[in-house]
This record gives sequence, C-alpha cells and structure tokens, in this order.
Amino acid sequence: MDDLDQHLLARLQENARAPVAELARSLGLSRTTVQSRIARLERRGVIAGYAVRTSQAYEEAQIHAFVMLTVQPKAAGLVAGAMRRMPGVRRLQSVSGVFDLIATVSAPDVAAMDALIDEIGGLEGVERTNSSIVLSTKFER
Repeated sequence: MDDLDQHLLARLQENARAPVAELARSLGLSRTTVQSRIARLERRGVIAGYAVRTSQAYEEAQIHAFVMLTVQPKAAGLVAGAMRRMPGVRRLQSVSGVFDLIATVSAPDVAAMDALIDEIGGLEGVERTNSSIVLSTKFER
C-alpha cells in the first residue's frame, strides 16, 4: 500500500459516498486509476465494507459508557456473541489486567443506559461488571 492508497483511504473514511470523479480530482488522479485502486483495496481486504457514520449532534445526544466485565473461565466467546446482538454495544475488546473485556456502549437516555448495563450484567458467563459513564470527550482522532 503506497502513499496514494493512504490518501485515498483517508478520503473514503471522511466520506465513503464521495463520487469516484470527486476523489480523483482531489488526489490528482484519473477516475479509472481511482476505481482500480479502490477495487484492489477491496480485493486485498483493506477495505472491508462501507458503513453509516452518525452525526456529531446525534452522538452528543447519546449517553456513552465503558463497561468492564469479568467473565467466567472459557465464557468470553459466549458473552461476546450475546453482546454482538445488543445494538447499544458499539465495541467489545479483550484486555489484560483485572477485567477480561471492556465494552463501549451508548444509549439515548439514563433509563436505557441502566437497562443496557443490567442486561450485560445478567448475561450467562458474566461474573461482574464495573461501569464508567463518559462525562465529556476532550479530543478524538
């Protein structure tokens, strides 16, 4: 992957729906070159798909939290599978340390967040949870 591919990926991450002609103009390349680079990045698995990005206003209206989980031995897969089906769970990561997993979650209000955290804590295989509500984001990259 060269520097042009990196720039192309950056443009697509800003707006995956940008027309190929617009991408080509911004990169100083032909439309055909950009199309073939995108196709190559997709074939190589660098671009795995395209997704919806929510607006900053929508995200700011949500309540966000980190939920740290301790799970029973050999239950991480079961817990991860159940959490994958919960729309409020945005990310689930396996970590070292006191906890086994950390989930990034969001909900539209406090009651929904409370219900989501209770649902996570009630999953088979979850021994304990510890939650931290995000008060503000200082910066994000």
